[in-house]
Amino acid sequence: QLQLVESGGGLVQPGGSLRLSCAASGFTFDYYVIGWFRQAPGKEREGVSCISSSGGALAYADSVKGRFTISRDNAKNTVYLQMNSLKPEDTAVYYCAADHVAWDPSLCVLSVEYDYWGEGTQVTVSS
Repeated sequence: QLQLVESGGGLVQPGGSLRLSCAASGFTFDYYVIGWFRQAPGKEREGVSCISSSGGALAYADSVKGRFTISRDNAKNTVYLQMNSLKPEDTAVYYCAADHVAWDPSLCVLSVEYDYWGEGTQVTVSS
C-alpha cells in the first residue's frame, strides 16, 4: 500500500508563492527519486523538478529555474516544492511521483519512468 499524497495547492495571484508538499507512506522513502510534474488543460504532462534519494542532487525544467525549489526531509517522508514568482502559465494540477532507480537527471523528468503517483493538487494562478 504505497501512497503519495500532495497538498498545498490553491488560488494565488501572479507573483505570489505557494509551497506544495508530498507525503509518502508504505515504502522505504529514502531509496526513491521523487519528481514533481504538472498538467494543464489541453497540455501534456510535463516534468517540473526532481530530487535524488539523498536530496543531494536536484534538477529543474528551464521554465521554472530560479523560481521553484525542490527539497526533501527523509525523516518526515516528505518532499516539498516551493514555488515563487508564480505566473498564469504555472496553472495546472501538480503531481508528485516516486521512482526506485539510480539518479539520472536526464530521465527523472520523464513521466514514464515513475512507478508511483499521487492524486494531484490544483494550483491556479489568476490574472
